[in-house]
Amino acid sequence: MKEEQRFGIMKKYVNWVLDIVLGVLALLILIFMIRQLIDIGTFINKPMTPKNLSIVMQEVVAFFMLFEFIMMVIRYIQEGHHIPIRYLILICITAILRQLMVLHGDAVQTLLLSVSILSLVIVLFVLNLSGNKSYVGFKPHTDDRQEIK
Repeated sequence: MKEEQRFGIMKKYVNWVLDIVLGVLALLILIFMIRQLIDIGTFINKPMTPKNLSIVMQEVVAFFMLFEFIMMVIRYIQEGHHIPIRYLILICITAILRQLMVLHGDAVQTLLLSVSILSLVIVLFVLNLSGNKSYVGFKPHTDDRQEIK
């Protein structure tokens, strides 16, 4: 019993330190997001040439990637240090879609990215069919014997 108590206390402290480190990481990402917004603002004020438009698109994609990282850190802390698999699959799909937005000219790469999106959507469909809800944020079930009195 004492080992379980020590493990529980150690887990509490490790989670506390992890939350602090993740908070610092989120703060750093926010600083980089502000920097990205400033960069986007400076490129928007320049004349819109195809090169400048491409740079603005890359900056916008980078901004949303940073935004997604912050949302993932927040979700990780909210879910009790767990990220549901469904959430990770959706992040992958949106990242591939962003890559498709900035990709120009390479038909084979476009086709491969499209096939990867299709395969991820199929995985989501299969997870929904399986009826296993553990991928949406599994919470441990209480012992049924304790509920019977």
